[in-house]
Amino acid sequence: MKVTIGGSLKLAFRPWAEGLEYIPDDGPAILASNHLSFSDSFFLPAVLDRKVTFIAKAEYFNTPGVKGRLTAAFFKGVGQLPVDRSGARGAGEAAIKSGIEVLERGELFGIYPEGTRSPDGRLYRGKPGGLARVALATGAPVIPVAMIDTEKIQPPGQVMPKLMRPGIRIGKPLDFSRYQGMEHDRFVLRAVTDEVMYEIMKLSGQEYVDMYATAMKRQLTEAAKAEKAAKAAKAEKAEKDRART
Repeated sequence: MKVTIGGSLKLAFRPWAEGLEYIPDDGPAILASNHLSFSDSFFLPAVLDRKVTFIAKAEYFNTPGVKGRLTAAFFKGVGQLPVDRSGARGAGEAAIKSGIEVLERGELFGIYPEGTRSPDGRLYRGKPGGLARVALATGAPVIPVAMIDTEKIQPPGQVMPKLMRPGIRIGKPLDFSRYQGMEHDRFVLRAVTDEVMYEIMKLSGQEYVDMYATAMKRQLTEAAKAEKAAKAAKAEKAEKDRART
């Protein structure tokens, strides 16, 4: 997959990368990145010599039919692990377990602390569960990563990607050994997560929003529904006015 998908991405989009020297040649490490686009999980591994394992929803792996089998093979090939997201707590525990297993094998584990893609290109508050718990349970260093301009390559609703150069900026590894054994302390989890998000913000130059991206997405969805309802009500009123005249 590095030769086919990775090689094609590098040839077509020519992504630039800074800070590759901070990626260890061997041994476990956590790559904690902002999340701007579906393609983040492909561009980051493409510029690294080592394999990076991310987690992906289980639906990508168990869809029936030929298309489903091809999709599953693709995601396995690019280093994605299936996680059953039925139930928020169950999904979180499965992700943590998967991350620990990857790191115990001495590999690189990629994670998006925001929990979902940014709805508007800004950097949102990191969720304190997965990243911090995996880091403290394993003692693996956390390497902050900033994806640059990947959201501009294929914005929502655009079928064909735009050929442009995205970037990957990698920061110095963060050591949280001072918190070892405290992975169940919610204040420690919050502190670890906030420190990582601050480093990502410095690397990416994004505006920081002190709320979860999922909450912002709900607000945007509700606002869109309200706007649609208002337009429908206005159109209905205009129709009644025309009928009276």
